Amino acid sequence: MNIKIVCVGKLKEKYFKDGIAEYLKRMDRYAKVEIVQVPDEKAPEKLSDAKMEKVKEIEGNRILSKIKDKEYVFVTAIKGCEYTSENFAQKISDVTTYGHSDITFVIGGSLGTSNAVNKRADELISFGKFTMPHQLMRLVLIEQIYRAFMINIGSPYHK
Repeated sequence: MNIKIVCVGKLKEKYFKDGIAEYLKRMDRYAKVEIVQVPDEKAPEKLSDAKMEKVKEIEGNRILSKIKDKEYVFVTAIKGCEYTSENFAQKISDVTTYGHSDITFVIGGSLGTSNAVNKRADELISFGKFTMPHQLMRLVLIEQIYRAFMINIGSPYHK
């Protein structure tokens, strides 16, 4: 199985890098996991709606260039489907059982994802209504992916 996480912007904080590296190491025995960073577009604080859409469109094109047709795509979005860890594990199991060995997760930039990215998604998923920095979201996502694998093999890790 191949898992790709496409995210906008560079990861700067060492503690996030260290946490993500730990989960990547743990995941090594279950799946090939790749993190693909695309550049973020400068977005000053007070942008018009049209300029915000333009920023999301530019970032969206960068994201879409990293996704292949055969990949099952989850896009993180506040309005997405919320899962329990057990339901998320079941969803990953179902996706792989029914013909998708390549799963891609997308974490957008600070303004979210473009309509084009959301339309490409097979599913929008949410980790709650809280707003998180996208750097933190990377760590949360990789931990939940690892947790899903642990649930699916019956490991006590998830409790």
